[in-house]
Amino acid sequence: MKMLWSGAALATCALTLAAGTARAEEAWKTVAEKPYVVKVRSRPGSGAKDVWAEGELAASAADVQAVLRDVASYRHWMPYVKESRILKDLPDEGQLTYTRLDLPVVSARDYICNVVLESKLAEDGSGVFAQRWRAEPDAIPQRRRTVRIRLNEGSWRVEPRGEGKSHAVYRFTVDPAGSIPGFLARMGQKDAVEDTFRAVEKRARARAESRARAE
Repeated sequence: MKMLWSGAALATCALTLAAGTARAEEAWKTVAEKPYVVKVRSRPGSGAKDVWAEGELAASAADVQAVLRDVASYRHWMPYVKESRILKDLPDEGQLTYTRLDLPVVSARDYICNVVLESKLAEDGSGVFAQRWRAEPDAIPQRRRTVRIRLNEGSWRVEPRGEGKSHAVYRFTVDPAGSIPGFLARMGQKDAVEDTFRAVEKRARARAESRARAE
């Protein structure tokens, strides 16, 4: 769910996953196995979906980390992100971020997230990059003609898998607020999640190539 969205990561694709009625409890349902594993389940007490996606990226964990931390650049490459910026730096390298999405068919959405850095890679590229976020919808006034997303939480966990490769786990829950057409919900369970992974991978590879040219 301009979704994380940071989700924004990228959370962009999460807006498309709101179809279905929440039940008291539901097991994970696998909706895709290739090129990435994608699982979904209803979030009790809401119309939102919990989403779990993971797979291999043809980019180093260090470059993926750098790309996901550069929230201000999301608008240049993340699907549907029209506006993205850091509102405030928080303690321990945390960030308060703003993202606005322009989506087909439905009204624009925006969200504010408190992004917490749980761990980052060492200088030699070893270790684990992990961050999580949670919406803070009332941190700034709501904009006209833009629907404010109030439920948006998730995480990224990225680990090295050899030179120029990494393994990523992307989890999120977003209630997009308002009406989302059924075809978008169906597409989002697979295609939109894949689009986000591909976009992160492409941006990370471009970063590596740019660095190589400069050496």
